[in-house]
Amino acid sequence: MEDVVLARHGESVFSARGLVNGDVAVSCPLTERGEEEARALGKALADDPIDLCVTSEFDRARQTADLALAGRDVPRLVLAELNDPRYGVFEGGALDEYREWAWSHGSGDAPSGGESRRELVARFARGYRLVLGRPEPTVLVVAHSLPIAYALGEPGPRMQMVEHASTHRLSADELRAAVERLEAWLEAPTW
Repeated sequence: MEDVVLARHGESVFSARGLVNGDVAVSCPLTERGEEEARALGKALADDPIDLCVTSEFDRARQTADLALAGRDVPRLVLAELNDPRYGVFEGGALDEYREWAWSHGSGDAPSGGESRRELVARFARGYRLVLGRPEPTVLVVAHSLPIAYALGEPGPRMQMVEHASTHRLSADELRAAVERLEAWLEAPTW
């Protein structure tokens, strides 16, 4: 891999209502607005050579990729490592309630039936290592806000939300540095 384009999925029926969905078995398609955002993503990428598209397992990520790459013959790879968090007892509930819980707990704490943020960081780092190991020169990754936020910044208790269907371009060196930053943080978590 030489370059990667990270993009969050378009607006989904859960995100439009401020709800969390980390269960792949629960249907969570794009809204009409999300479909428009995915098509706009496709226009933004029209002149980019995309040699591989990586998505999470979720419908909203795969649907975004399908709409963005409509008419293009781009191989796909699904990586569970880039899935949204498993929210446990917060599944299907308000994002604000999960955030309030997360902000008041340490990175090693997990909600009942869910994942800790340390587990998330480790999973995201593994996923990005797999992307780095790909032979295709330019990879589009359509995933979720958290895996992208962690790739773009320092792990912290309050990560910035990434806009729907927005693009973030990184070289292989920049993605490698991001993964190394996440792995170093896992060795000595700061919160």
